[in-house]
Amino acid sequence: MGVRRFRSVEEMPGPPPLPPLAEGNLRLAFDLMDMACRLRPMRRTAGVRKFRSVEEADASRRAREAAQIRG
Repeated sequence: MGVRRFRSVEEMPGPPPLPPLAEGNLRLAFDLMDMACRLRPMRRTAGVRKFRSVEEADASRRAREAAQIRG
Protein backbone atom coordinates (compact mmCIF):
# COMPACT_ATOMS: atom_id res chain seq x y z
CA MET A 1 0.00 0.00 0.00
CA GLY A 2 1.42 3.38 -0.98
CA VAL A 3 1.92 6.35 1.29
CA ARG A 4 0.03 9.54 0.51
CA ARG A 5 1.60 12.86 1.45
CA PHE A 6 -0.20 16.13 2.03
CA ARG A 7 1.23 19.63 2.18
CA SER A 8 -1.28 20.75 4.81
CA VAL A 9 -4.16 19.46 6.89
CA GLU A 10 -6.65 21.19 4.57
CA GLU A 11 -5.64 18.83 1.74
CA MET A 12 -6.37 15.72 3.82
CA PRO A 13 -9.71 14.03 3.14
CA GLY A 14 -12.15 13.81 6.02
CA PRO A 15 -13.72 10.62 7.31
CA PRO A 16 -16.39 9.11 5.07
CA PRO A 17 -19.93 10.18 6.01
CA LEU A 18 -21.99 7.71 8.00
CA PRO A 19 -25.18 6.43 6.37
CA PRO A 20 -28.33 8.02 7.82
CA LEU A 21 -30.20 5.94 10.39
CA ALA A 22 -27.27 3.57 10.86
CA GLU A 23 -27.34 1.59 14.12
CA GLY A 24 -24.05 3.03 15.36
CA ASN A 25 -24.98 6.71 14.88
CA LEU A 26 -26.94 7.01 18.12
CA ARG A 27 -24.23 5.21 20.09
CA LEU A 28 -21.62 7.53 18.58
CA ALA A 29 -23.70 10.60 19.50
CA PHE A 30 -24.04 9.43 23.12
CA ASP A 31 -20.32 8.67 23.32
CA LEU A 32 -19.52 12.19 22.10
CA MET A 33 -21.94 13.74 24.63
CA ASP A 34 -20.43 11.63 27.41
CA MET A 35 -16.92 12.75 26.47
CA ALA A 36 -18.00 16.41 26.36
CA CYS A 37 -19.57 16.12 29.82
CA ARG A 38 -16.41 14.56 31.22
CA LEU A 39 -14.21 17.25 29.67
CA ARG A 40 -16.32 20.17 30.85
CA PRO A 41 -19.06 19.30 33.37
CA MET A 42 -21.91 21.80 33.68
CA ARG A 43 -22.31 23.33 37.11
CA ARG A 44 -25.86 23.60 38.42
CA THR A 45 -26.91 25.66 41.42
CA ALA A 46 -29.77 24.38 43.52
CA GLY A 47 -32.85 26.42 44.20
CA VAL A 48 -35.83 28.04 42.58
CA ARG A 49 -35.59 31.43 40.93
CA LYS A 50 -38.53 33.76 40.41
CA PHE A 51 -38.64 36.43 37.73
CA ARG A 52 -41.06 39.26 37.05
CA SER A 53 -41.01 38.75 33.28
CA VAL A 54 -39.91 36.38 30.56
CA GLU A 55 -37.30 38.89 29.45
CA GLU A 56 -35.77 38.97 32.94
CA ALA A 57 -35.63 35.14 33.03
CA ASP A 58 -34.07 35.05 29.57
CA ALA A 59 -31.43 37.61 30.57
CA SER A 60 -30.59 35.58 33.68
CA ARG A 61 -30.25 32.39 31.64
CA ARG A 62 -28.00 34.10 29.10
CA ALA A 63 -25.80 35.51 31.87
CA ARG A 64 -25.46 32.06 33.49
CA GLU A 65 -24.55 30.47 30.15
CA ALA A 66 -21.99 33.20 29.40
CA ALA A 67 -20.40 32.73 32.83
CA GLN A 68 -20.09 28.98 32.26
CA ILE A 69 -18.54 29.49 28.84
CA ARG A 70 -15.94 31.90 30.24
CA GLY A 71 -15.10 29.31 32.90
